[in-house]
Amino acid sequence: MAEQKRDYYEVLGVDRNADEAALKKAYRALAKKYHPDMNPGNAEAEKKFKEASEAYAVLSDADKRRQYDQFGHAAFDGGAGGGGGFGGFDFSGADFGDIFGDIFGDFFGGRSRGAGRANNGPMKGSNIRTSVRITFEEAVFGCEKEIELNTKDECKTCHGTGARPGTTPETCSKCGGKGQVVFTQQSFFGTVRNVQACPDCQGTGKVIKEKCTDCHGSGYIPIRKKYAVDIPAGIDNGQVKRLSGQGELGINGGPRGDVLVEVIVGRHPIFQRQEYNIFSTVPVSFAVAALGGEVIIDTVDGKVIYDVKAGTQTDTRVRLKGKGVPSLRNKEVRGDHYVTLVVQIPDKLSHEAKELLRKFDEETGDTLNAAKRATGGKEKTPHPKKKKGIFK
Repeated sequence: MAEQKRDYYEVLGVDRNADEAALKKAYRALAKKYHPDMNPGNAEAEKKFKEASEAYAVLSDADKRRQYDQFGHAAFDGGAGGGGGFGGFDFSGADFGDIFGDIFGDFFGGRSRGAGRANNGPMKGSNIRTSVRITFEEAVFGCEKEIELNTKDECKTCHGTGARPGTTPETCSKCGGKGQVVFTQQSFFGTVRNVQACPDCQGTGKVIKEKCTDCHGSGYIPIRKKYAVDIPAGIDNGQVKRLSGQGELGINGGPRGDVLVEVIVGRHPIFQRQEYNIFSTVPVSFAVAALGGEVIIDTVDGKVIYDVKAGTQTDTRVRLKGKGVPSLRNKEVRGDHYVTLVVQIPDKLSHEAKELLRKFDEETGDTLNAAKRATGGKEKTPHPKKKKGIFK
């Protein structure tokens, strides 16, 4: 039993009053999505592609659309081949060439510059990519670096034409100076017209019969060039500094490309960065943590003195406002510096220091008193040389 066909307007997803432009737009989207070349081996995609193509073939033709609107699918039963098939259907009135030329251009490069558009117009030169290494502090405050790259410059002998002095490039006979050639391709619907760069002139529209002996017809010569790179304050690892208009030469009078410099920031021995904030760790003596006092903290601006509050616990985090990294948008705005205070427990103590700590422990009623109470006050103090653990 033949499969019942869907309404053509429903297939394309358009209103019954849709104009030609709306039909073409809808079909082009479906054709790009379900084209067999984009879905190799997918029978369902091929089926939807054929269904959409049949719908467009009818609705894009004024006479066929009138017949369809009046009689529905019955108007074409004699040639449809039955079952929603593709064989025997007349697609002569549909404008598939333009649509498939665009599709093939989008996906396969045949029309990457647009049909009918010259390929020998001015084109921007290629970008040059490189990298530069800087220190953590240079990233914070900015710096200037000099790099040296291999690039190209216009040949002074032929002034960029590529032709021997006294001669000029000739118009390409294959493309007539257009820089493009047209070729045809067979599709489901017959012949599709496509455009490619001319293979004889590589899209320039010109052929050099007598090449310049200095540049060998290329129009440029390789050079080694130095660049000054202004690294802005606040730049982060992996970000790119662009040197506009300092890249490769343009084609046919087009502008130069750019130089793209990736910044690689070296690691710092004590600082870590997250966005515009800086993080570090500072050791604090047991006495200062308990009694309070001053510690010296290293920052990117230099050393600062910080007052530690009495009773500070290890891993306490404090903030030094405005001591972080400047914003790339406004160097007057800076992040913060977060410091983790880590209390240091001494691992080497003199006999006197140990006795003082035991007295301290007794005064505060901590672990030593608890141990004495558990043993009835009989715990003896071992000789310092034989004692193990943190007391050595």
